Amino acid sequence: MKLHPPDCIAVIFCAQRTKDDDEAYEAAANVMSNLAAQQSGYLGQDSSRSEDGLGITVSYWESDDAARAWRDHPVHSAIREQGRDKWYESYTLHVARIERSYDWNKSGIGKNSVP
Repeated sequence: MKLHPPDCIAVIFCAQRTKDDDEAYEAAANVMSNLAAQQSGYLGQDSSRSEDGLGITVSYWESDDAARAWRDHPVHSAIREQGRDKWYESYTLHVARIERSYDWNKSGIGKNSVP
């Protein structure tokens, strides 16, 4: 996890997985993560999944244009359609602008903020 600058975009993807084809899903998720990291304006992502299949991935982008370009990328679009067909019961997607970021850790290293 890292801090992100003010005015960057957070795309928050919350999804409930099906129990179908875990191996293909993991392969597609890896392709998506690697491909997103190659896109102009990509700043990083945080992701988590519970045992019951609820997952949250937040990707961070320099601008709304960069986030939209990722949304419209042809490989992303094709994998998104596979997800709708096979891997997701439902999902929501939220797009937000970061106002400020903070971090903290127990060791005391990294107590920072980005205004």
